[in-house]
Amino acid sequence: MTKGMPTIKEIAKKLNISFSTVSRALHDHPSIGLGTKLKVKKLAEEMGYEPNQTAVFLQQGRTFTIGVILPHLAESFFPAAISGIEEVAIENNYVVLLGQSLDSIEREIMLVESMRKHRVDGLIISMAKNTNSYEHFEKLKINNIPIVFFDCIPNMKDIHTVSCNMISGSIQAVSYLLKKGHRVIGLINGPEKLTASKERLDGYQKALLKNRLKFDPSLVVNSDLTKKGNINALQNILKNKRKVSAIVAFHDNLALDIMQELENINKEHKISIVSYANLPMMPFLKYKPDASVEQFPFLQGKKATEILLDIINNKFKETIENNAFYKIILDSKLIEYD
Repeated sequence: MTKGMPTIKEIAKKLNISFSTVSRALHDHPSIGLGTKLKVKKLAEEMGYEPNQTAVFLQQGRTFTIGVILPHLAESFFPAAISGIEEVAIENNYVVLLGQSLDSIEREIMLVESMRKHRVDGLIISMAKNTNSYEHFEKLKINNIPIVFFDCIPNMKDIHTVSCNMISGSIQAVSYLLKKGHRVIGLINGPEKLTASKERLDGYQKALLKNRLKFDPSLVVNSDLTKKGNINALQNILKNKRKVSAIVAFHDNLALDIMQELENINKEHKISIVSYANLPMMPFLKYKPDASVEQFPFLQGKKATEILLDIINNKFKETIENNAFYKIILDSKLIEYD
């Protein structure tokens, strides 16, 4: 049978001293003499002793683990965000525990509960698009586990957030199409309840108003962001009496779906498309949007982690009482592919 890891009791037995003396010596307690400390540490090293991290974490009141819950890793936006998260986490000796909600609220609730049980020090979350209840997030507040939301953010008060300015991005997108001579521009948006969808619509309307064009609500269609939902949304826009010459799409994946469908319908892609995310593969595709709004996922992930670690560290400073909430909004940037 394979022998297990050596314990403090075994070290104590070999040196014929008490368990508590060994424990204090390993932790450099001032009550233990230098000679005893050296003997204990030398034998511990020879035996291959390693401290029980769980016990150490419980003693310190933290696990040096942060949980990250994302909708999915199927597109390059979230892997880029993870890279930003891990860069900051590793620099600060933190481990990242990752889970994918796959845009399912049931799965998201399960992941939140699982990470709570794993005693993560805090969570970074990009909310599932189908989430319509925030009780699982409120429960974390009760347990004093800090959360920083990024990209897809719930409509909750008193939360820490990192996001990109989608109103500005939408104004840039529509203004770009207007400069190209388009006057009938459709918007295929995400689910209505999403903050990101509301911001895109707000920017779309402001850009039209700025250019003295009337807002036509019939040119705005929402999608559940599934492939079927995206195609149905496109078909609804194409049925409109006003023939669109350009479409603003909620994100690049939606743009890819509608461009493929347009190719099937028209044999040739003729409608101009502007979308969001600026996925790295876009410039290399045969059919691609005319432009895409860069949302800086790496920087969002990095900022979210810096905020979370600051909140965690402040929890251990009894003299600090910080009731303020971080709200970081990054500037978006339209990237043209022409």
